[in-house]
Amino acid sequence: MPTYDAAPLQAEIEISAPPEEVWALVSDLPRMAAWSPQVVRTFVRGGRPVALGTKTVNINRSGPFFWPTNSKVIEFEPARRLTFRIKDNWMHWSYQLDATPDGGTRVVHRREAPDGLAPISARFQRLAMGGPEKFDAQVRAGMDTTLERIKAEVES
Repeated sequence: MPTYDAAPLQAEIEISAPPEEVWALVSDLPRMAAWSPQVVRTFVRGGRPVALGTKTVNINRSGPFFWPTNSKVIEFEPARRLTFRIKDNWMHWSYQLDATPDGGTRVVHRREAPDGLAPISARFQRLAMGGPEKFDAQVRAGMDTTLERIKAEVES
């Protein structure tokens, strides 16, 4: 089965709050729709708190298009790192939290494709989303928006 390259994307921000406070938001996956412009809803399977191995069903949107995805938490280090893999397109999404000397938190939000992009996702991007460059630019802008909204909530 062919795979397609997908460029890693990264956004980062400094938040004036300790990692534990920031973690409370980034690890609350059902609330991700409050911050991400692409996430409409996230359902945690089994209704348990998010932890290593947690599976979710996500509803995403870009313009007139809606699509579901399934994910699994593959890294879970409280107040430090959360990574989930999207089963449908093979993407890894992560939040890395690092304490800053002034008591705040540097948050790095990444999207990576260590296994490439699933062929069906490459076709969807090409046919419905204006191509991978346009879609990636939209995703990257959404990552900035997500971090800015998390920062605003934590610091309010």
